[in-house]
Amino acid sequence: MKKMALADAKPYDAPGHFGVVSFRLQGREETGVQRFWTGLSHFLPGGGAEFGATPLEKVYVVLEGEVTVKTADDEVVLKAHDSLYIGPDEGRSIVNATNMPATMLVVINYPD
Repeated sequence: MKKMALADAKPYDAPGHFGVVSFRLQGREETGVQRFWTGLSHFLPGGGAEFGATPLEKVYVVLEGEVTVKTADDEVVLKAHDSLYIGPDEGRSIVNATNMPATMLVVINYPD
């Protein structure tokens, strides 16, 4: 068992993100997790992520606020306690289109 206090989490720059502060909570370097990592992202109003895809699976869980996620085929608004699965190589963009901050838990697998 290994606890990670938010006060001990280090911020990181997520590629393609803007108006976002992200923290790695769990992962290989942080706590020894081998198959996936978890992050916590705070999206300012107007903040988000450019459209892009990776070969990794992702799960987004909105903890507070609201974000809009667009794929090539769909658009969804996630509110507090909503979650979303993004498959490997599925492109997506994210935007906080509100005037309030949003907080999202992110779970991503490591490449094989």
